[in-house]
Amino acid sequence: MRVMPAWGRRLPKAGMGAIVLFWLTAATLHADRITSDQAGGQRGPVTNLPLPRYVSLKAAEGNVRRGPSLTHRIDWVFKRRGMPLRITAEFGHWRRVEDRDGAGGWIHYALLSGVRTVLIEEDMLALHAKPDEKAPVRARLELGVIARLGKCLPDWCLLSAGGYRGWAPKAALWGVDPDELRE
Repeated sequence: MRVMPAWGRRLPKAGMGAIVLFWLTAATLHADRITSDQAGGQRGPVTNLPLPRYVSLKAAEGNVRRGPSLTHRIDWVFKRRGMPLRITAEFGHWRRVEDRDGAGGWIHYALLSGVRTVLIEEDMLALHAKPDEKAPVRARLELGVIARLGKCLPDWCLLSAGGYRGWAPKAALWGVDPDELRE
Protein backbone atom coordinates (compact mmCIF):
# COMPACT_ATOMS: atom_id res chain seq x y z
CA MET A 1 0.00 0.00 0.00
CA ARG A 2 3.09 2.28 0.11
CA VAL A 3 4.38 3.91 -3.05
CA MET A 4 8.12 4.49 -3.07
CA PRO A 5 9.72 7.55 -4.74
CA ALA A 6 11.99 7.24 -7.78
CA TRP A 7 15.49 8.43 -6.84
CA GLY A 8 17.66 10.94 -8.68
CA ARG A 9 15.64 14.10 -9.18
CA ARG A 10 18.39 16.17 -10.76
CA LEU A 11 22.10 15.74 -11.13
CA PRO A 12 24.73 18.35 -11.89
CA LYS A 13 26.57 17.83 -15.19
CA ALA A 14 29.59 15.53 -14.67
CA GLY A 15 32.75 17.43 -13.75
CA MET A 16 30.89 20.60 -12.76
CA GLY A 17 30.67 19.88 -9.05
CA ALA A 18 27.62 20.20 -6.86
CA ILE A 19 27.39 23.98 -7.03
CA VAL A 20 26.68 25.55 -10.39
CA LEU A 21 26.84 29.26 -10.92
CA PHE A 22 24.33 30.58 -13.42
CA TRP A 23 26.13 33.21 -15.47
CA LEU A 24 23.85 35.42 -17.48
CA THR A 25 24.72 35.45 -21.15
CA ALA A 26 23.64 37.94 -23.76
CA ALA A 27 21.20 35.41 -25.24
CA THR A 28 19.60 34.73 -21.87
CA LEU A 29 19.20 38.44 -21.17
CA HIS A 30 17.70 38.90 -24.63
CA ALA A 31 15.31 35.96 -24.09
CA ASP A 32 14.25 37.32 -20.68
CA ARG A 33 13.52 40.72 -22.19
CA ILE A 34 11.47 39.20 -25.03
CA THR A 35 9.41 36.94 -22.77
CA SER A 36 8.58 39.62 -20.21
CA ASP A 37 7.95 42.39 -22.76
CA GLN A 38 5.82 40.37 -25.16
CA ALA A 39 4.08 38.21 -22.58
CA GLY A 40 3.16 41.15 -20.36
CA GLY A 41 3.84 38.84 -17.43
CA GLN A 42 0.70 36.84 -18.28
CA ARG A 43 1.06 34.93 -21.58
CA GLY A 44 3.94 33.20 -23.36
CA PRO A 45 5.01 34.93 -26.59
CA VAL A 46 5.32 31.61 -28.46
CA THR A 47 2.38 29.53 -27.24
CA ASN A 48 0.11 32.28 -25.87
CA LEU A 49 -0.41 30.01 -22.85
CA PRO A 50 -0.36 31.39 -19.28
CA LEU A 51 2.96 32.06 -17.57
CA PRO A 52 3.88 30.61 -15.21
CA ARG A 53 2.32 27.18 -15.80
CA TYR A 54 3.07 23.58 -14.87
CA VAL A 55 4.14 20.75 -17.17
CA SER A 56 6.00 17.47 -16.68
CA LEU A 57 9.23 15.98 -18.00
CA LYS A 58 8.34 13.69 -20.92
CA ALA A 59 11.77 12.10 -21.33
CA ALA A 60 13.75 9.96 -18.89
CA GLU A 61 16.48 12.63 -19.03
CA GLY A 62 16.36 16.31 -19.89
CA ASN A 63 19.34 18.61 -20.34
CA VAL A 64 18.78 22.01 -18.75
CA ARG A 65 20.92 24.75 -20.29
CA ARG A 66 22.03 28.24 -19.31
CA GLY A 67 20.38 29.80 -22.33
CA PRO A 68 17.82 28.97 -25.02
CA SER A 69 20.00 27.15 -27.59
CA LEU A 70 22.13 24.03 -28.05
CA THR A 71 25.27 26.18 -27.90
CA HIS A 72 24.65 27.04 -24.24
CA ARG A 73 26.29 24.94 -21.57
CA ILE A 74 24.32 22.21 -19.78
CA ASP A 75 23.91 23.09 -16.11
CA TRP A 76 21.57 20.31 -14.98
CA VAL A 77 20.26 16.98 -16.15
CA PHE A 78 16.78 16.24 -14.83
CA LYS A 79 16.47 12.46 -14.40
CA ARG A 80 12.89 11.70 -13.38
CA ARG A 81 10.32 11.01 -16.08
CA GLY A 82 7.06 12.72 -15.13
CA MET A 83 8.71 15.23 -12.80
CA PRO A 84 6.55 18.35 -12.49
CA LEU A 85 8.21 21.54 -13.72
CA ARG A 86 7.08 25.15 -13.78
CA ILE A 87 7.51 27.09 -17.04
CA THR A 88 8.44 30.71 -16.36
CA ALA A 89 9.48 31.92 -19.84
CA GLU A 90 9.45 30.99 -23.52
CA PHE A 91 11.86 31.66 -26.38
CA GLY A 92 11.39 29.87 -29.71
CA HIS A 93 11.45 26.11 -29.08
CA TRP A 94 12.86 26.63 -25.58
CA ARG A 95 11.15 26.90 -22.21
CA ARG A 96 12.71 28.22 -19.01
CA VAL A 97 11.70 25.81 -16.26
CA GLU A 98 12.27 25.37 -12.54
CA ASP A 99 11.71 22.50 -10.16
CA ARG A 100 10.27 22.70 -6.64
CA ASP A 101 13.62 23.96 -5.31
CA GLY A 102 13.83 26.74 -7.89
CA ALA A 103 16.67 25.03 -9.78
CA GLY A 104 16.42 24.99 -13.53
CA GLY A 105 17.20 26.74 -16.77
CA TRP A 106 16.28 26.36 -20.43
CA ILE A 107 14.99 23.06 -21.85
CA HIS A 108 13.78 22.14 -25.36
CA TYR A 109 10.00 21.96 -25.57
CA ALA A 110 10.11 18.43 -27.07
CA LEU A 111 11.27 17.11 -23.68
CA LEU A 112 8.15 18.46 -21.93
CA SER A 113 4.62 17.13 -21.70
CA GLY A 114 1.33 18.82 -20.94
CA VAL A 115 0.40 15.87 -18.70
CA ARG A 116 0.04 17.28 -15.20
CA THR A 117 1.85 15.65 -12.32
CA VAL A 118 2.57 16.71 -8.75
CA LEU A 119 5.31 16.03 -6.26
CA ILE A 120 4.24 14.79 -2.83
CA GLU A 121 5.65 17.14 -0.17
CA GLU A 122 4.40 15.35 2.96
CA ASP A 123 5.68 11.97 4.08
CA MET A 124 3.08 9.18 4.17
CA LEU A 125 0.39 11.42 2.65
CA ALA A 126 -3.00 9.74 2.85
CA LEU A 127 -5.05 9.25 -0.32
CA HIS A 128 -8.69 9.36 0.74
CA ALA A 129 -11.68 7.77 -1.01
CA LYS A 130 -13.43 11.18 -1.00
CA PRO A 131 -12.22 14.77 -0.55
CA ASP A 132 -12.73 14.60 3.21
CA GLU A 133 -10.29 13.99 6.08
CA LYS A 134 -12.73 11.47 7.60
CA ALA A 135 -13.07 9.41 4.39
CA PRO A 136 -11.36 5.98 4.29
CA VAL A 137 -7.66 5.98 3.36
CA ARG A 138 -6.91 4.06 0.15
CA ALA A 139 -3.12 4.40 0.18
CA ARG A 140 -0.25 6.41 1.63
CA LEU A 141 2.35 8.12 -0.54
CA GLU A 142 5.91 8.76 0.58
CA LEU A 143 7.64 12.11 0.39
CA GLY A 144 8.97 12.72 -3.13
CA VAL A 145 6.56 10.45 -5.01
CA ILE A 146 5.34 11.75 -8.38
CA ALA A 147 1.58 11.36 -8.85
CA ARG A 148 -0.64 12.11 -11.82
CA LEU A 149 -2.95 15.05 -11.22
CA GLY A 150 -6.66 14.77 -11.90
CA LYS A 151 -9.58 16.91 -10.80
CA CYS A 152 -8.89 19.69 -8.28
CA LEU A 153 -11.37 21.33 -5.93
CA PRO A 154 -10.53 24.43 -3.85
CA ASP A 155 -8.67 22.39 -1.17
CA TRP A 156 -8.36 18.84 -2.59
CA CYS A 157 -6.95 17.13 -5.69
CA LEU A 158 -7.58 13.68 -7.14
CA LEU A 159 -4.28 11.81 -7.62
CA SER A 160 -3.20 8.49 -9.05
CA ALA A 161 0.12 6.77 -8.32
CA GLY A 162 1.31 3.19 -8.17
CA GLY A 163 -2.08 1.83 -9.20
CA TYR A 164 -3.86 3.72 -6.41
CA ARG A 165 -6.27 6.61 -6.80
CA GLY A 166 -7.57 9.01 -4.19
CA TRP A 167 -7.97 12.53 -2.89
CA ALA A 168 -5.20 14.49 -1.14
CA PRO A 169 -5.05 17.98 0.37
CA LYS A 170 -3.75 20.47 -2.18
CA ALA A 171 -1.43 22.06 0.42
CA ALA A 172 0.69 18.86 0.49
CA LEU A 173 1.44 18.97 -3.27
CA TRP A 174 3.91 20.82 -5.50
CA GLY A 175 2.83 21.29 -9.10
CA VAL A 176 -0.59 22.84 -8.62
CA ASP A 177 -1.42 26.42 -7.66
CA PRO A 178 -3.39 26.97 -4.42
CA ASP A 179 -6.27 28.65 -6.27
CA GLU A 180 -6.25 26.28 -9.27
CA LEU A 181 -9.43 24.35 -10.11
CA ARG A 182 -9.46 21.43 -12.57
CA GLU A 183 -12.33 19.43 -14.05
